[in-house]
Amino acid sequence: MATGTTGGRKTGQSTARRTSRRAPRPTGTTYEAREHARAQEGARAAAMPQVPAPEGLLWSETVAGGGYTHKVLARGSELRLADPTGDACAHVLLFVDGRPWERLNAADTVKVQWNAYLGAGRLLLSDQGRVLASLVSDTSGRHDTLCGTSSAARNTARYGDGSAQGRSPAGRELFLLAAAKNGLGARDLPPSLSFFQGLRVEPDGALEFIGSAGPGTSVTLRAEQPLTVLLANVPHPLDPRPAYTCGPLEVRARPGAATAPGDPLWDATPEGRRAFLNTAEHLTARGIG
Repeated sequence: MATGTTGGRKTGQSTARRTSRRAPRPTGTTYEAREHARAQEGARAAAMPQVPAPEGLLWSETVAGGGYTHKVLARGSELRLADPTGDACAHVLLFVDGRPWERLNAADTVKVQWNAYLGAGRLLLSDQGRVLASLVSDTSGRHDTLCGTSSAARNTARYGDGSAQGRSPAGRELFLLAAAKNGLGARDLPPSLSFFQGLRVEPDGALEFIGSAGPGTSVTLRAEQPLTVLLANVPHPLDPRPAYTCGPLEVRARPGAATAPGDPLWDATPEGRRAFLNTAEHLTARGIG
């Protein structure tokens, strides 16, 4: 039985049991519990991974609002995140697989590219001056590089609960669960970026929440190094809606090729070209480039 995560909880067998139309089975003994569990084979919930992924895909999953997921992706993989309802908010952390000390640096992503706004053609950078992922397509334009994700204290104050297993889980608490499944801990978690709920910086420095571009938008990231990807789908910290509101997030990844010299993205800006050269030099020395 495939398992995923939603609201900090597994979305496999237990969720399938709730959504199945099959008659309840007794579970008073180990044998009865085993038969009950096996009877759920083939049942699906609205939010869970497809295992195995459909042909041509490396990863296919729907993450419920208040849920999280994670995956290791090969260099060149294309990761498509989609917001079918207009209420998803995909908080993203990236780590170089096997070298987690090289990880997403939101400050350098903004600083090096002279721009706080994400969109097609932008690069997600590490603090080593190298490209972790490139944003190759974007139909949303509503993203955030500045606020990070929500905390347990904030969600408890606002919604009454911020625990990973609670009714309004915080993004950081979900990241901690995803991190632990990849041998990482709290000290490994930097500020995250988020997609599908945007903000703008006012001339006086105030942050204005501008929300979603609406249902049906997507972004596609290309892995420029082997990556460990952590995703938490929770409301944006500045979302003004009083209720904990977050729609499903569709996640699809397929094989592809990393950006190479001659690709327009490689030479789009002097800063980007230097980051790609730094990345290529590093990977070539490791026998990967």
